[in-house]
Amino acid sequence: LPVEGERNVLITSALPYVNNVPHLGNIIGCVLSADTFARYSRLRGWNTLFVCGTDEYGTATETRALQEGLSPRQLCDRYHALHADIYTWFRISFDYFGRTTTPQQTRIAQDIFQRLLARGFLLQDTLEQLRCESCGRYLADRFVEGTCPFCAYAEARGDQCDRCGKLINAVELQNPQCKLCRGTPVVTPTQHLFLDLPKLEGRLEAWLERTWAAGEWTPNARHITRTWLRDGLKPRCITRDLTWGTPVPLDGFRDKVFYVWFDAPIGYLSITANYTEHWERWWKNPQQ
Repeated sequence: LPVEGERNVLITSALPYVNNVPHLGNIIGCVLSADTFARYSRLRGWNTLFVCGTDEYGTATETRALQEGLSPRQLCDRYHALHADIYTWFRISFDYFGRTTTPQQTRIAQDIFQRLLARGFLLQDTLEQLRCESCGRYLADRFVEGTCPFCAYAEARGDQCDRCGKLINAVELQNPQCKLCRGTPVVTPTQHLFLDLPKLEGRLEAWLERTWAAGEWTPNARHITRTWLRDGLKPRCITRDLTWGTPVPLDGFRDKVFYVWFDAPIGYLSITANYTEHWERWWKNPQQ
């Protein structure tokens, strides 16, 4: 735990996605640099905590589970153990290697959601999505194939065309097919929840000016952030019509889960919470 009067260092690396076997490139590109710094911090005598874990929700897990004839939970159990074994073999010095599919993750993610809701940072809107009536489900992007509207490639995915590389909205596909049953899905409206990011734009700009003046941002990070602000922040959808994910605790949306990019970053907090019940002393302690 953080110690008053000492230098306390919390280290993480990007959570590796669980649907494959990590290889040397993954380790060099992500985990190894964090491990090196953790070892350095310990040698300096700093109070150091190094946590990581597998990122396990999202449609990529569901897709891989279907390919392997497993449930998403079975797939995650298998690959989480595989990841842990490989990092142990490489002697990566995690203090704790966890995962995002835990009760702590659900509790903390839902708590953050309820706080956003209570403070007026969420809004509802209708999206048009492809729904397969045969399967009785809305189809996530990876569960749809069809003809690319840009280059006419016949096997484009619902999120991107592998031939021309353009990003695609699934409802734009021509001759769409459900990858599960090969039936023809129909465009159907569905309600979703959005982060009301425009509400934060003014406060964010003021905060950025202060932190940029301190000189702690890389030029690349500044450029990307400036681009987002130049174009104006847009509301960002945080729910999905799926079953594999953290449930949305709100009437009218209980058949949905959180979008993995809302949910997964909270994994850093929940993994720390699985390591220690006093996790907030690491994550909510600006004085230390």
